[in-house]
Amino acid sequence: MTFFDQIQTQTASERAYLLGAPIIAQAISGQVSRASYVAFLTQAYHHVKHTVPLLMACGARLPDRLEWLRRAVAEYIGEEYGHDEWVLNDIAACGADADAVRHSLPAMPTELMVSYVYDRIARHNPVSFFGMVNVLEGTSIALATRAAGTLQTSLGLPNQAFSYLTSHGSLDLEHIKLYENLMNQLDDEGDKTAVVHTARVVYRLYGEMFRTLPLAA
Repeated sequence: MTFFDQIQTQTASERAYLLGAPIIAQAISGQVSRASYVAFLTQAYHHVKHTVPLLMACGARLPDRLEWLRRAVAEYIGEEYGHDEWVLNDIAACGADADAVRHSLPAMPTELMVSYVYDRIARHNPVSFFGMVNVLEGTSIALATRAAGTLQTSLGLPNQAFSYLTSHGSLDLEHIKLYENLMNQLDDEGDKTAVVHTARVVYRLYGEMFRTLPLAA
């Protein structure tokens, strides 16, 4: 079994917890309100804006033996830069106050998720960051494109309100293939343990984030 497959197997229960969030079932069935969708985008903004800084922190701390992984991180930074502004544009297209979101505070699970990954990079193992990647990009592939179409139909919102979801459904499909290749090149057991442990915790915190979102009545 490849290490990428091991990650999926060893995090199955935590992934099930995330996907079991009631708001996800409502989104797929088209029952989510506009307020719920904006609340989701708000939390997305609060973690997406840290993607590039987290990548930078990870790349700066990777040891020389993982120079090949640092090269991938550098390329990834260019692809991810500015995606937080996509989220704000979607919020504005929903008729909500994007500037208020920019200056708002994240929900506690969102803040803890981001803080936890910074801490794992700084105090434990910078490869830990790739546990978060497994969660966020894997979830995007599973839900983003499917939910975007259903939500747009049920909420009657324009295409401009779904750039984050629709782009990440296809973009992250490419990213997850790259991610799989990178993870399968890891040969240090400490690095592998760090990735799996971080993924488990992030699945739980991301699942809690979804549980903070308002449900349709």
